[in-house]
Amino acid sequence: MRALIVDDEPAARAKLRRLLAAETDVAELMEAPDAPSALALVRSLATPPDLALLDIEMPGGNGVQLAAALREAGVRCIIFSTAHAEHALQAFELAALDYLLKPYTAERLAAALARVRESLARPAAPVGEWWVEGERIALAEVQWISAADNYIELHLPPRSLLERATLADALGRPGWAARFVRVHRSHAVNPVHVKRIERLSSGEAVLTLSCGGTLRVSRGYRGVLDAIAG
Repeated sequence: MRALIVDDEPAARAKLRRLLAAETDVAELMEAPDAPSALALVRSLATPPDLALLDIEMPGGNGVQLAAALREAGVRCIIFSTAHAEHALQAFELAALDYLLKPYTAERLAAALARVRESLARPAAPVGEWWVEGERIALAEVQWISAADNYIELHLPPRSLLERATLADALGRPGWAARFVRVHRSHAVNPVHVKRIERLSSGEAVLTLSCGGTLRVSRGYRGVLDAIAG
């Protein structure tokens, strides 16, 4: 396992470095004092780190923003390590594996690393696929995505799968925006599965999907109908 520590406090970096060095499967440790230098480091590497442990309140950009950029750069696992509990929801919306609240113990870090090992043991999903609830699915089979509180629900009729994320975050993932079109503040559709469009006098529309179900298009999103129709 190759790990990156990002924290503007030298003492915090030293603690993580000491604890991680005791783990026999941590082969390489890198560190950076802020978000810009961390991102520059990762982009300079031929192979990104497996794990990034990020503080949140740092100069030059916070850890939540950095996490999204590191995901795009290929870092598979994110753990936040911070003194600020109020960012936990944002962290899990980014599919962070854990959220360590300072001061944490060696045992608490060990539990987080167990999640990392479990995640790394799963092969990365190839382009066009995604891991949800421990299952690798083809995004082409997802007919629509809906928001469900702090989760999204991926609908592959006759079943659906839940993932902790916001709809906006999901549609911002590489490859997802090209596959799904947002037609309502609460849901997005895969145009491949749209079999019929019924435009309503109210300015809204109703989509009939290949599963036989229907999905409403709100007036604010009616401009996407031509793109869906092809």
